[in-house]
Amino acid sequence: FRTSSNGCEYRERVLTMDTMNPNVKRVEYAVRGPIVQRAVQIERELKMGIKKPFTEVIRANIGDCHAMGQKPITFFRQVLALCSYPDLLEDGKFPEDAKSRARRILQACGGGSLGAYSTSQGIEMIRQDIARYIERRDGGITCDPDNIYLSTGASDAIVTMLKLLVSGEGMSRTGVMISIPQYPLYSATLAELGAVQISYYLDEDNCWSLDISELRRALQEAKKHCSPRALCIINPGNPTGQVQSRQCIEGVIRFAAAEKLFLMADEVYQDNVYADGCKFHSFKKVLFEMGLEYSEKVELASFHSTSKCYMGECGFRGGYMEVVNLDPEVKVQLTKLVSVRLCPPVPGQALLDVVVNPPQPDEPSYDTFIKERTDTLATLAEKANMTQEILNQVPGIKCNPVQGAMYTFPRIHLPPKAILEAKLLGLKEQTPDMFYCMKLLEETGICLVPGSGFGQRDGTYHFRMTILPPKEKLKIVLAKIKEFHQHFMAQYS
Repeated sequence: FRTSSNGCEYRERVLTMDTMNPNVKRVEYAVRGPIVQRAVQIERELKMGIKKPFTEVIRANIGDCHAMGQKPITFFRQVLALCSYPDLLEDGKFPEDAKSRARRILQACGGGSLGAYSTSQGIEMIRQDIARYIERRDGGITCDPDNIYLSTGASDAIVTMLKLLVSGEGMSRTGVMISIPQYPLYSATLAELGAVQISYYLDEDNCWSLDISELRRALQEAKKHCSPRALCIINPGNPTGQVQSRQCIEGVIRFAAAEKLFLMADEVYQDNVYADGCKFHSFKKVLFEMGLEYSEKVELASFHSTSKCYMGECGFRGGYMEVVNLDPEVKVQLTKLVSVRLCPPVPGQALLDVVVNPPQPDEPSYDTFIKERTDTLATLAEKANMTQEILNQVPGIKCNPVQGAMYTFPRIHLPPKAILEAKLLGLKEQTPDMFYCMKLLEETGICLVPGSGFGQRDGTYHFRMTILPPKEKLKIVLAKIKEFHQHFMAQYS
């Protein structure tokens, strides 16, 4: 017991900043960091009637499609409604193909209910459907449903795979190669697990492309202080929006084979490809088309999700990973590890099943489904192009083409005076681009994420914004950013 300033005794806490897991303190997740916390406060202040130079906060910080106004796909929601409340199966308003999907999913659920646990790896019928979907996507390359693991969004599967990979201490500590800029799930998870982050830089001057010589440089440097074991790729890219060429993917696979690295391919934006001449190639397809020398040797885990693409169903937390060439004994351990959390959310599994098994041309919902899917992706492509065009008109902002995904990561020129002011504030997290984004939020109500939260080359500054706001609102956002940047430059020049 200790005595407080007023003379009362109190019991010292067991869990304090000194006694807690030190790895947790190293975790940072910029997508929901200080800027977003301030945005929430400002929203409260606006509700209380506190006057601001704007009437709403526009959150362009996170790829939350439906929160930004993207409409759900009708067929998906119909099937999920029927699965959630089976009495609706008697309702004449629902099309027969939605009812047949719902009945099939419910038959695969314990007690015919979405409320029952599933097997830890995910409902077997859904894994079979995913395997058939992957085979169709990859031009007939076989997929074993037993290699599919359903998960709570792709994030959960990525964290699980990293847990399996990380071991050792000192020089033998696992090193994991991640791109810079990267999605902060990777750096945060590596910090939490006590692994070593090996940063390789994407080439901003060449549309954020991946250069094998840069992978080699990063690996050789890392070998001096850790044991490199895995290479993570995000394609299409987050936050950078680039789409990798087939040639690049082949180079990455050869590099992983030569250096004995486990490959992790984050492919959650695989339907989000907009730029002419760009095409999504799955790592698995390329791996198998490169021949037995690679397809029987390189270990690969690839990830997909219901949260992005044209679905945008973030809240259902549906996702899966496929593992290739995993040691059978390790696979037993993986199954054990996922079983500790019982199972992924069953409504998310049901949604995933409809995503991989959508209406077919001879079914009543087909025309509406195709129209909604096409319109959603066409609108995103239009907004990707508009974002890049408008930002590149602003002196001091340079924006690469948004080839895919749903973000742009423009480079911003900040005057020395602004950089100095940010440093004088003396806060650890007050990087110059954080200073810029915080001022932007306070003056315009637009919430972006500073580039420092994703990693960037020293001396360069960026921000990440989504292209998700409705077209008219996105035009307003871009006009406000343009006006703010010009004012900022004048103020600090």
